[in-house]
Amino acid sequence: MKRFRATSIVLVMLCIMYFITYLDRVNVSTAAAGFGQEFHLNKTEIGLVFSAFAYPYLVFQIIGGWVSDRFGARRTLIACGVLWAIATLLTGMAGGLVSLLAARLLLGLGEGATFPAATAAMARWVPKDKRGFAQGITHACARVGNAVAPAAVVAIMAVYGWRESFYLCGAISLVWVALWALTFTEQPKDHPRITPAELETLPAARSKSPNVPWRRLFRRMAPVTVVYFCYGWTLWLFLSWIPQYFLHSYDLDLKKSAVFASAVFFAGVLGDTLGGVVTDKLYERTGSLKRARSWMVAVCMLLTMISLLPMLFTHQLYVSMACLSAGFFFAEMTIGPMWAIPMDIAPEYSGTASGMMNTGSALAAIISPVLSGYLIDRFGSWELPFIGSMLLMGVGVVLAFRMQPESKFEADAAGAASPTHLHA
Repeated sequence: MKRFRATSIVLVMLCIMYFITYLDRVNVSTAAAGFGQEFHLNKTEIGLVFSAFAYPYLVFQIIGGWVSDRFGARRTLIACGVLWAIATLLTGMAGGLVSLLAARLLLGLGEGATFPAATAAMARWVPKDKRGFAQGITHACARVGNAVAPAAVVAIMAVYGWRESFYLCGAISLVWVALWALTFTEQPKDHPRITPAELETLPAARSKSPNVPWRRLFRRMAPVTVVYFCYGWTLWLFLSWIPQYFLHSYDLDLKKSAVFASAVFFAGVLGDTLGGVVTDKLYERTGSLKRARSWMVAVCMLLTMISLLPMLFTHQLYVSMACLSAGFFFAEMTIGPMWAIPMDIAPEYSGTASGMMNTGSALAAIISPVLSGYLIDRFGSWELPFIGSMLLMGVGVVLAFRMQPESKFEADAAGAASPTHLHA
């Protein structure tokens, strides 16, 4: 009996992948309390460990997007999953700063193509009017990984040690790889559970993407990439330093700091889910991608900036938790519309286009944790790094109107490309 629809199975598998990848990325933030002390690392060195992941992650965004467009999301994610699982296991085996950095670099290599490949899969497996929801719910699961990681890692550290938390995460990753290989097919029509009714709602099957018009596509995606950098700065500041913020800024113990960090990250779960629903509803009611994507991103970035402002004028635990939770909630509401934009603009090159966009966040992941750690070391202020987040959110508000999701990028048979304007 076919109890689960094929499209639901694929979406659930992608949700689990997003959860695992972020669990594997941010467990290091909480485990830093263990390896930082064991290896005698200062805040700047810990920031380097946080950001090391992002160097290969940045490089392989566009490469990974192209690979997934060219060779398919199934093979791409199997290879990526094996790599990031091995990297997570090796993190638990680290003997000092150098081996920690090496393991994190390998993790970035393994996870570099994951989100572009997932977007390429969604371009085939998700109806156009559900793209915001699909991107929102998958990223919500990523934020569940953020929220679960602090408490889970603390619990494992308390009983076994910080190394064992990485061994467990690595094992979970390998299980997912096996299940993905068994349950996903590149084309929906080839899935054993697919029904005619489901196929009618999905985009028409297409052959492999033609050669990518790199220069024109990059120029078309440039405003989207810059806006996503502005968002990514705040994301990676939160993911890297929020557990340490509550631990040190308010002198909480490890368990209490994990609870407060998890509360902030759960606000992101709600933001991701709601953002995906709202952008689809706006598109359904207005028929305007500009309003459903660009306007919504601008409003949410403005609300993020306003939410963080009180932290500059008061230092009170619950006020800080409320500000950070609200800020992360509104920042995450941008995810549904932002990740739908590459599919709106360039559906034939959705993996490559989303990889270009995500280089913005990856670049922010390199700079934000290290600069934040330096500012904390230099000035002793845990609130100072959030000023950068507010400034960049303001930049994002302005540039969001330059993204033009209503202008579709199309390529002709010769490989040339031109934007086609749709009704806004």
